[in-house]
Amino acid sequence: MTVLYEDNHLIIINKSGSEIVQSDKTGDVSLEDSLKLWIKEKYHKPGNVFLGVAHRLDRPVSGVVVFARTSKALTRLNEMFRNGEVHKTYLAIVKNAPREPEGTLEQYLVRNEQQNKSYVYDRERPGAKKAILHYRLVGRSDRYCLLEVDLKTGRHHQIRCQLAAMGCPIKGDLKYGFPRSNPGGGISLHARKISFIHPVSKELIEVTAPFPEDEPLWQCFQNE
Repeated sequence: MTVLYEDNHLIIINKSGSEIVQSDKTGDVSLEDSLKLWIKEKYHKPGNVFLGVAHRLDRPVSGVVVFARTSKALTRLNEMFRNGEVHKTYLAIVKNAPREPEGTLEQYLVRNEQQNKSYVYDRERPGAKKAILHYRLVGRSDRYCLLEVDLKTGRHHQIRCQLAAMGCPIKGDLKYGFPRSNPGGGISLHARKISFIHPVSKELIEVTAPFPEDEPLWQCFQNE
């Protein structure tokens, strides 16, 4: 856990690919719990610490996560995320190059709760939600490609399943068709940048998360 930005209303973290944002059935310590303890100790706060989860990343995904330190900031952030006023850019290391170096994927996703997996369809169907992202090929190594992804909607496993559906599964993502796992169980999907208007001060906030240090392949793309 690395703090990338902090003020009285917000705190933005660079999450590792093994941390969970909120507690789940595994019982593992969550990023939310660790951050509350960190704030409590840093500022010598008595009693409970308020911390609101404005959005989430899948456990195996690394990168930028925004938390609210006040209820006012949380309410406004939630509305901003719902209205698409928060711009998120991801980087994904994939095995295969896409057929086109740049494009927009506009499809429909159906979530299977039992499998914790989403399925991609080209046409609308019962229970489906529209999913839109824009991708761009921005780098290559000897065996892999680096895609930059601008997420237009925030669906369950959206980047993972949409990229896999076009023949570009993310490195380490066994659930969506990559043949081998990564060391540590993470996948090579990184929430690289986030930008939005501060919910209280109204200033532009732009934060970039450094590449994961536990995956040497990311360093091949350091200058992309």
